[in-house]
Amino acid sequence: MKTFTYTGLPARVIFGFNTTSRLETELDNLSISRALVMTTPLQAEAGRRILEQLGDKGVGLFPDASMHTPVDVTGRALDQFEERGADGIVSFGGGSTINLGKAIALRNDAPQVVLPTSYAGSEMTPILGQTEGNLKTTLRSDRVLPETVIYDVNHTMTLPSLMTVTSSMNAIAHAVEAMYAENANPLLSLMAEEGVRAVVRALPKLRENRDDKSARYDALYGAWLCATCLGSGGVALHHKLCHVLGGSFNLPHAETHTIVLPHALAYNAPAVPDTMMRMRRATGSGTPAATLFDLARQGGAPVALKDLGMPESGIELAVETTFRNPYYNPRPFERDAIREIIADAWSGKRPGR
Repeated sequence: MKTFTYTGLPARVIFGFNTTSRLETELDNLSISRALVMTTPLQAEAGRRILEQLGDKGVGLFPDASMHTPVDVTGRALDQFEERGADGIVSFGGGSTINLGKAIALRNDAPQVVLPTSYAGSEMTPILGQTEGNLKTTLRSDRVLPETVIYDVNHTMTLPSLMTVTSSMNAIAHAVEAMYAENANPLLSLMAEEGVRAVVRALPKLRENRDDKSARYDALYGAWLCATCLGSGGVALHHKLCHVLGGSFNLPHAETHTIVLPHALAYNAPAVPDTMMRMRRATGSGTPAATLFDLARQGGAPVALKDLGMPESGIELAVETTFRNPYYNPRPFERDAIREIIADAWSGKRPGR
């Protein structure tokens, strides 16, 4: 019997359809009277509607959130926050926008209300990745945790098919690593298995009909559980590789996670029999890593790093960077084996496990 520690992270979660109607009440609960709304450029129009909904409680829109949270973008957002006299943040979007809000909160302790529009899950974690130049660094601090998360399934109904798949795979990666991370425990494993099951159940239905409300509900519910696992648990090889690849080659976050996940799981499989048992149950497959690869490919997602623009010459650089500061992992980092899975991920080879 294993001794373990479980830490439940503080967050108020509101889940369902049409829950955005409760935004103003939630701002009041946090004593936010001057909120800065943040989005990416693609979601700026939706951000303006949120700003109009807030009326006097909204002081402006910052529509320039960018993937990997460049520190210069954070600086510009912080300047606007201070110039407008804001006292809180409303982040509307996926991981890029949510991470920008977290980056500001790290610097000034601003309270955050998050309305996720994807399955990325950053809203439930105390983890923040930031990029300066070509170097991505990651920190963990309870200061970046959003105070309130409003999950409104309506905001995911128009999520494009490709983003549905890649964002879902990103969510699954959170749960998979939580099952064998250094801080793994029975409660997280239960949530992780249920989260993976819900997302895997939803993806084929959404491939057939992206407007399936029940499947959208399941996908967002599963993503929430997966993200909670990441927030309370930890990370291992998969996230290390994704941070290296994303920061070194400016690869898109969700697509990189989609490609790397099956290979990282296959690498660790011999060392994590309990995780593999749970993954077989959750996926309904005897070869979970291959099943995740197939789900991505069938959904039209990229399955090769070369298709994201990573040069073949970058494989060795990725190996070297991975070994500079290796994360905890249940299977020791073996240089030749790590090189092989990066090469397989680069070429798009289907794993056998």
